Formats: sequence, structure tokens, C-alpha cells
Amino acid sequence: MSEKFMYLSPAWRDEVEKRLKESLSPEKMKFITTSVSFNYLNCPDGKDRCLYFQCEEGIISEVAVGDAGSRQAEFVISGNYDLFSQVTRGTMSSQRALMSGRLKLKGNMVKALKLASLADRINKVMAGIPTDY
Repeated sequence: MSEKFMYLSPAWRDEVEKRLKESLSPEKMKFITTSVSFNYLNCPDGKDRCLYFQCEEGIISEVAVGDAGSRQAEFVISGNYDLFSQVTRGTMSSQRALMSGRLKLKGNMVKALKLASLADRINKVMAGIPTDY
């Protein structure tokens, strides 16, 4: 049986970064340079957290987990922990959650929609990580 990682833990973050770097080539990431901070509200420990991604010319250069609001990013997406866990598991699409208003976006909506397929690729990789939520 494979090891399970606690969602948003340092070990989970390390596994996310490793798998993203192995799975997503600059071509698949359309050579994009951007950053996004996912602000998780109402986490089980009572705190708000963020999951931050930095991408430089299509290469994932940084993945970080910290306190919500601790990172400046081109895009900031905020929502409840439970909803983000559904998106990460692949049981809810990020586009559907954004369009329904359950996730809130700060940043250029037109550019964000163009990047939605890239977010789906990242979520697909994360969905493959054995995780306890």
C-alpha cells in the first residue's frame, strides 16, 4: 500500500512539487509565466491556508503552503477548504466552482479562463497523490 499524505502538509507539498515537475513539461504548460495563490478558508485546524504555485516559462519553479494571504500572486483564488479538497480530488472542476461563485478570483478573469486547462492539468496530477483530507 502506498503512503498517504496529509493534505496541505509539508510532505504533501513536496510530493506535489515532485510530481508536477515530473509530469508537466514546459510545452504542456504552454511556456507560461504566472503565479497563483489558492486561499483555503476554514481549514480543519481553524486557520486559513494558502497553496502557492509559481511557474516560469512553463516550469513549475515553486510550490509552497503557508498562511492565507502570505504570498503575492498574479491570481488569488479563495474558497472553503472542503471545496478545494473536492477540486483536488477531481470531483469538482475548478471552472465550475469559479463560475458558480463558490470560488472567488482576484486577477484578470479573461487570462484566468485561458489558463483553466493548465489548472486542470495541475489538479489531475494532484488527484493522483494518495491523500488524507
